[in-house]
Amino acid sequence: MPQKPKIKAPKPESQRVGFAIVGLGKLSVQELIPAARTSEHAYVAALVSSEEDKGEAFARAFDLSESDVYTYDEFDGLADRPDVEVVYIVLPNSMHREYVTRAAKMGKHVLCEKPLGMNARDAQEMVDVCKEAGVLLMTAYRCQYTPAHWAARDAVQGGTLGKVKLLDSMHVQVEDDPTVWRLKKELAGGGPLPDVGIYSLNTVRFVTGQEPEWVFATMHQPKKDKRFKEVEESMSFMLGFADGVVANIHTSYGAFKTDTLRVMGEDGSLLMDPAFKYEGLQLTLSSEAGKTMPTFPSYDQFSLEFDHFAQCVRSGKQPWTPGEEGVQDHVIMDALYESARSGKVVKLKAVKKRDAFRGTKPKLPKG
Repeated sequence: MPQKPKIKAPKPESQRVGFAIVGLGKLSVQELIPAARTSEHAYVAALVSSEEDKGEAFARAFDLSESDVYTYDEFDGLADRPDVEVVYIVLPNSMHREYVTRAAKMGKHVLCEKPLGMNARDAQEMVDVCKEAGVLLMTAYRCQYTPAHWAARDAVQGGTLGKVKLLDSMHVQVEDDPTVWRLKKELAGGGPLPDVGIYSLNTVRFVTGQEPEWVFATMHQPKKDKRFKEVEESMSFMLGFADGVVANIHTSYGAFKTDTLRVMGEDGSLLMDPAFKYEGLQLTLSSEAGKTMPTFPSYDQFSLEFDHFAQCVRSGKQPWTPGEEGVQDHVIMDALYESARSGKVVKLKAVKKRDAFRGTKPKLPKG
C-alpha cells in the first residue's frame, strides 16, 4: 500500500519548471502545493486567488512573496513572469475555458483539472486555442500516473487475466451541502458524472486502452431534494467495447463514499479498492492459483503528475493525458446524458487505435 513519500531535497528552482496555481481551494492547498514542493522537476512560482488577502496568507505559508500573488483581475500579469512556464487551472468547470484561453494567449503551457470543460465542444475549443498558440495542454488525470493503476493496466492488457469480459466500477459520495458549486449546473455542467464518475469512465478507458462503441445510461434526479434541483443525484451506465466487452459504472452524490474498479477475465480478475483515492490504493489480482497484492514504491500522485508535465514542457513532447484525452471523455459524457434523456443506446464514432488520444508515456517511480 503506497504511502506519502519522504521529503527529499529537490533540484534548484532554476532547473525546474515554474507553475502558477489558479484557484486556492482545498485541492490546491492540501494536495497540489505540497506535492509541488517535493517535485523533482516542478515548483510553485505564483498563486492566483479570488481574494488577495487569502493569496498572501498562503504565499507566506509556502515561502512565496506577496509579489507572487495575483488576483483574477491581475491574471494577465503572469505574462511578465518568465519563471512561470505553466498555469495550472483549478477552478469551477465553467471557468476552465476562459482561463485556459487567457493562459495560452500569454504563451503559457496549461495543466487543467478534470473535467476539461463543460462539454465536448467547449473542451475542443480549448485544445484548438492551445494548438494555435503553440503551447501544451494537459488534462489532470492523476490516476493515469500511478504505479498501481499502471499495474492494473498491465494485468488487463498483458494477458494476466486472460481474455477480458466484464468491467465494473463505482465512485459515489454524499454531497450534503446544497450551496456548493458542484450542484450548480451553470458552474459544473452536470452532477456526479463529470465530478467523480469521470474517474471510473477515464480509468476504464485507460486500463483497456480502448474506446467504447456505444453507451446506455439511466439517471435519477429526485424532485423533492433541494440539492438536486439542477443536476442528477446519480447515474448508472454501460460502455460497450469491441468483442462484446461491457463496463458497468455507477456514480452518485447520494451514497456512502465508495470507489472501486473490478476487471473480470477468463483466467482471473483484479480488484482496486480503493481505486481513486489520493493515497492508499490497493490492488488485488485473483486466479485459480490464489490472490496476490502487488506492492509499490512510495509516491505522491500529484507530484508524479507535476513531474511528467514539467518534463514534457522541457522536451516539447505531448503529455500522456493531453487535451484530446479530456475531449474524448466529454464526447462520451455528452452521449451518456443523451442516452439518459432518450432512454436509448447511443452509438459512438468507432476508434480502432489503442490509446488514440494519449501522448508520451510517463516515467514511473522505481522501487
